[in-house]
Amino acid sequence: MKFGGTSVGSAENILKVKAIVEAQTEPVIVVVSALCGITDQLLLIAKLALNGDMSYENELLSIMERHRNVTENAVPEIKRGKTINDLEILFAELGNILKGVFWVNDLSQKTSDAIVGYGERMSSLIIAAAFNDATLFDAREFIKTEKQFKKHIVDFNATNALIREYFAEKPYLSVVPGFISQDLAVGDTTNLGRGGSDYTASIITAALNASRLEIWTDVDGFMTADPRIISSAYVIREMSFIEAMELSNFGAKVIYPPTIYPTYHKNIPIQIKNTFNPSAQGTYISKNKSDRDKPIKGISSISDTSLITVQGLGMVGVLGINSRIFSSLSASGVNVFMVCQASSENTTTLAVKDEDAELAVQVLEKEFNLELSQGEINEVKVDKGLATVAVVGENMKHMPGISGKLFGTLGRNGISVMAYTQGASETNISFVIESSYLRKALNTIHDSFFLSEYQVLNIFLAGIGTVGGNLLEQIKSQQKTLKEHNSLKLNVVGITDAANMIFDRNGIDLETYRTEIRKGQKVSSETLRDEILKMNIFNPVFVDCTASADIAMLYADFLEHNISVVAANKIAASSEYNIYLNLKEIARKRGIKYLFETNVGAGLPIINTMNALSNSGDKILKLQAVLSGTLNFIFNTLSSTIPMSRAIQMAKEEGFAEPDPRIDLSGTDVIRKLVILSREAGYAVNQENVDKHLFIPDKYFRGTIDDFWKMLPELDNEFEEKRKQLEAQGKRLRFVAEMDSGKCRVGLQEVCSSHPFFELEGSNNIIMITTERYNEYPMIIKGYGAGAAVTAAGVFADIISIVNIR
Repeated sequence: MKFGGTSVGSAENILKVKAIVEAQTEPVIVVVSALCGITDQLLLIAKLALNGDMSYENELLSIMERHRNVTENAVPEIKRGKTINDLEILFAELGNILKGVFWVNDLSQKTSDAIVGYGERMSSLIIAAAFNDATLFDAREFIKTEKQFKKHIVDFNATNALIREYFAEKPYLSVVPGFISQDLAVGDTTNLGRGGSDYTASIITAALNASRLEIWTDVDGFMTADPRIISSAYVIREMSFIEAMELSNFGAKVIYPPTIYPTYHKNIPIQIKNTFNPSAQGTYISKNKSDRDKPIKGISSISDTSLITVQGLGMVGVLGINSRIFSSLSASGVNVFMVCQASSENTTTLAVKDEDAELAVQVLEKEFNLELSQGEINEVKVDKGLATVAVVGENMKHMPGISGKLFGTLGRNGISVMAYTQGASETNISFVIESSYLRKALNTIHDSFFLSEYQVLNIFLAGIGTVGGNLLEQIKSQQKTLKEHNSLKLNVVGITDAANMIFDRNGIDLETYRTEIRKGQKVSSETLRDEILKMNIFNPVFVDCTASADIAMLYADFLEHNISVVAANKIAASSEYNIYLNLKEIARKRGIKYLFETNVGAGLPIINTMNALSNSGDKILKLQAVLSGTLNFIFNTLSSTIPMSRAIQMAKEEGFAEPDPRIDLSGTDVIRKLVILSREAGYAVNQENVDKHLFIPDKYFRGTIDDFWKMLPELDNEFEEKRKQLEAQGKRLRFVAEMDSGKCRVGLQEVCSSHPFFELEGSNNIIMITTERYNEYPMIIKGYGAGAAVTAAGVFADIISIVNIR
């Protein structure tokens, strides 16, 4: 059982460890780290002493005082005096070594290793005394190392024999300091590297064929990803040795990577447990694979990555180039953790830590000085500010499409991969990206490969008027259902009205957003764009429920940054044809969505139906439609007792017309809708191409709104005469939009009782679609074409269609 620094960081925690250990029902060997933070403090005081800084003495006094306090509160009184006396001996030794460093002004590796090893020596002394009956061992007596290339490597032949000898009597409870070891040849104190206490425990586990190795730490186990970045990350219950190794090597700090080797070779399982939540199941690591339904087990990352690229045509077909690259870097102590090479052999790219980048360039430029001077190698190039992501899972083996899905998912979220590699074992796909995209990449992968309990869609909403307000109410009412039944989480991360905007990447409270937005930051189209792009969140969608031309102008920027756009706003889709076409093309190339179903017919499935017809090979020949709920309401309301002026007034009062009804009466809205439909049918149409036949003379559109209302009754007699004439003929007036082979027209038409438009009630819309297949009997779509609730529902449907609900 190995307990880390946080587990033994205080007297209270040591007593927790005591309870856990003494509850065991079989002989136990406890391996302990130094008290939390002590190793770093020892390195600091060694540096201070080396620099002739007397403050090292104060740091040493604080270390001594901390260990005395822990002893006072964790060790039974009967053993307390002896323990403090033993500690004082270690304090004196440490003080003398530091005094020597201070006066001689020299700190060799040998001395540094001796100093840093006191942390575990002191903690093990206290913890052994805290137990009721424990035998304390000194790991240096049986963990033996030999020097290879400036590193201390475990001599397993000597170490295993000594461990078996020292533990031959099998004491029931043993305590061993982790991390520290001893050079077999000269007897100097060495160590197994930062995190080496895990390794100590694993070496002893394998040498004694223990039943299992338990690593007790301050987390519940290996997580599917870093929970500080991905809130939905969860504990991996079971994983294989290989998966644990891969995740550990790429930044998962749960376990020191070399720890896995000894137990793997003996097939001894490892259990990761939480000292502060001992009842948690933890992570069980063995040779067995699990979760066969999930190809990816976890995601890990290294943030401080640099790419070193050696490139030149003179490398092609030349033997020994890579040998020279790796030999020179190894000799200089530069660790390469990822390699990519072009099949043409003219480029080799290496991933190293940022701190090693400059040295790596210098070493390679020196090694290839002749080739660089002759132009056989162009340059040794370094790219900094990068991050490496490792996607790990043994179930990826022989599963087609994993790499394609991975890189496709990243691409759709606007994340460019600079280098990647995948071994033939197929258990690890590693790739390098810009550091600024790390959070987004991790969330995207975690979400897309179902490591999360649900998929997440992050929504930015512009406009909280009748449509936007209704949309947020619908989202709020459906969030729980979508999460529970469809594994989809709708996260509203940004909201703006005409004055202010608010953002929260964890999700805005839809109960209080109207209060919060009044306290938000001032909004302009530029600040809105900048804030959304700066958030750089995964699976984003921008929803426009405004009628703003400035907001519509932002769509291209959002699409270029892989943010899908859902628009109730008609301006962009009905603007100049090249603008419309550009937005569609950006979305297509980026693999994201630009959706505007509610631009025509509110929630009616008109555009989706037309797209389905075209995509299946049908050709749309003709469109005939009543597309204005306002105008249809007006002509349905006209009667012998309700003249035109009153019908228009009623449309305004019922909320069908704009505050200035001339916007509806001008036919502009219908023209925009017809243009959008014609374009979706495959015709290059602009608004000026539409032949307009309006029923209100031009003079009514001049002047103020008050002038309009004063003049309006002048039309009543004309329309009453027309109404009576049509009533006698069994006909009605409809404002109809038509497209025939790309030619567009809007205007009043008389329809007879047999026409599909005749019985169109209230503010409903209707469209007849004539195609090569639906020729003799056109397809008809009919229903509510106006209203905030149905329009919001249509926007909601577009949002949902962006993800594949499972």
